[in-house]
Amino acid sequence: MIYLGQNYDKDTINWGNIKTGDVLMQPKLVDVAKVAGVSLTTVSRVINNRGYLSAATKEKVFQAMQKLNYQPSSAARALHGKQFKLIGLIFASIENPLIAEVVERIEDQLFRVGYKAIICNSLNNPEKEQQYLKMLMANQVDGIITGSHNEAIEAYKMSGLPIVSYDRYFANLIPTVSCDNIAGARLAANTLIEKGSKNLMLISGSLDQLPHNTDRLTGFLDAVKKAGLTSATVRLPFNATPGIKRANIRQQLINHHPDGVFCTDDLTALLCLQEVKGLGMRVPDDIQVIGFDGSTYVREYHPELSTIVQPLDDIVDLVVRLLFNRLNKTDDPLLDRYVLPVTLLRRDSVRP
Repeated sequence: MIYLGQNYDKDTINWGNIKTGDVLMQPKLVDVAKVAGVSLTTVSRVINNRGYLSAATKEKVFQAMQKLNYQPSSAARALHGKQFKLIGLIFASIENPLIAEVVERIEDQLFRVGYKAIICNSLNNPEKEQQYLKMLMANQVDGIITGSHNEAIEAYKMSGLPIVSYDRYFANLIPTVSCDNIAGARLAANTLIEKGSKNLMLISGSLDQLPHNTDRLTGFLDAVKKAGLTSATVRLPFNATPGIKRANIRQQLINHHPDGVFCTDDLTALLCLQEVKGLGMRVPDDIQVIGFDGSTYVREYHPELSTIVQPLDDIVDLVVRLLFNRLNKTDDPLLDRYVLPVTLLRRDSVRP
């Protein structure tokens, strides 16, 4: 893992060292046809998405490709001597303003250098994620950028494609770019404490489904412990509706009477502010609230919210840079993790 400081030079990063493992013999089209029990023509039609084929036939071919670790994009490059200029983007939920902004920025950078993006919205569904991965392989993408659930780690590794992950750790062969979630949560907690909060609360989505939230919990609890204070931890149902989340937050505010709340994402922080005001509490006099992410949408449309801001420009730049290093097989060695610094955007939800 490498932590990149506030003034790091993107052009002079020491990328570290990593072993890429052994290279296996590439299976051929005829092998896929044999395992699937279909003709070569049928396999070719599935891979190139041409003509009518039943769902059952397509599934047999996809399963054979996965079993053999067959890479249609690699085969096509060998045949045509070129890339297809397609990159697959698999993300958890593009409904989230932060994810939508990350995807938009990645797509724009890719377009500027002549690549097109295929955008897949997995909705944190591992089965859907695996189906999208199969589809991207069949459509001959040159590489994948993912910020999704990632329970399908083995499927990603077996794809043989250049892959870079945003904020979701895979394995030591797939580089991950993220902000410093631990330091950001620690900064939020210390800010609340320095501004007078004594009874703290953390509100989070499912820690099991969102590993970066585990880091944010770690940083928050570390700061609270060092200050000699106590805190409550509230875990909201991951796929709950905003109405259910608001009701849950409201009840926890009544139960615990916090005077400082850190939410592991900005959307949860905005729900918290709504319930705080609904209970007649004054912000920031009675209670302070800090979120996390700092998307453009939140900063422009909700200027009252203080938040920990991810450096999206640098994150996207590094994600794309690492992907093209893998695509172009440069000599720059890769690390498993790249961690970028965060900043606090202090606004009206925190005392001056």
